[in-house]
Amino acid sequence: FTPVAVSSPAKKCPNSRSPRGLPRGDLSFAILGVKHKGAKNACRRQPADQCLYRLLENVDAQLAQAVQQRGCVFCLEGTLHRADYERKPRGGPESWDSRHSFCCDQDGCRRRHTPPSVRFLGPKVYVGFVMVLKTALHQGLNAAPLAQLRLVLPEIDRRTVQRWRQWWEEHFVASAFWKAAQACLIPPVRPVPLPLGLCERFPIDTPDGLVNLLRWLSPSSTGCAVAEVAM
Repeated sequence: FTPVAVSSPAKKCPNSRSPRGLPRGDLSFAILGVKHKGAKNACRRQPADQCLYRLLENVDAQLAQAVQQRGCVFCLEGTLHRADYERKPRGGPESWDSRHSFCCDQDGCRRRHTPPSVRFLGPKVYVGFVMVLKTALHQGLNAAPLAQLRLVLPEIDRRTVQRWRQWWEEHFVASAFWKAAQACLIPPVRPVPLPLGLCERFPIDTPDGLVNLLRWLSPSSTGCAVAEVAM
């Protein structure tokens, strides 16, 4: 895992345009990490919410493909076959009814390999980007640049958000993933509550920044987070 240096977002003129000739802040230009040309073109034609969903689906598919191609890391001989988990997440599309996972085909092993995910933060009920953005907004994140992203956020009970704040501020900061990964952020994250500090580090006023943040968090969604960070 190499150190991650994330520059502060530059101030943008309201009429500035992305290098692709599309308005900045529009979800339709967030194609970071999507390698398939057809997926990029389809994303540009979709509404904001569908574009974000398609982006995260494609990133998850790429992460899953990398794990499957690597093969079993336990017996070193097995081939991994699909054995997806059923999920019923809130805050995302109905099509997110499963999470990528694999199982080794070797007798005596049969170990499960669940890839990192940008859609799911482990077994949480709500999808990852909802937990990140809703919590950060309640912690004081500037909402003005997030007009497009806020369109896809559901209404969440304040008590639920408070539980999320407690999880970020107590459980996440005590996790092996955070202890290993925070040292790779250069310069360090400002000492404010999480995930607000991470949202300030990654310029999530653009979907590119949001996908980058979710990619960075993705190892924490697996049972082998420290091993994923080390890689």
